[in-house]
Amino acid sequence: SGLGFNIVGGTDQQYISNDSSIYVSRIKKDGAAYLDGRLQEGDKILAVNGKDLKDLRHKDAVELFRNAGCDVSLKIQRRLQPQNGPVGHQGDGESGGLPLAAILVPGLALAATAVWILLRYRQRM
Repeated sequence: SGLGFNIVGGTDQQYISNDSSIYVSRIKKDGAAYLDGRLQEGDKILAVNGKDLKDLRHKDAVELFRNAGCDVSLKIQRRLQPQNGPVGHQGDGESGGLPLAAILVPGLALAATAVWILLRYRQRM
């Protein structure tokens, strides 16, 4: 069923302006690339079985992948994450819930109020 991923790019279909490189656009769930786990969406593919993908038309790159055989070696360049965090949430361990301050500030205000009430109550006794 193929290698289990889709590509974009090429000299005739640039995915990124002024860049004719080939990129992984989608990893098919339960496909070969998904099961292997090393390839990621957004990765730039530099070579297939030692054949450089530089300056290829999209259809020629697709043909290289189709004729790659059963044992395929990819040379890739991992996409860089922006400094301010990941592009999208992909189960990176964050709960996606409330920020800690949203819980602590009201909690501290409630505790301070309770202490004030307790002190006022003790003064009356």
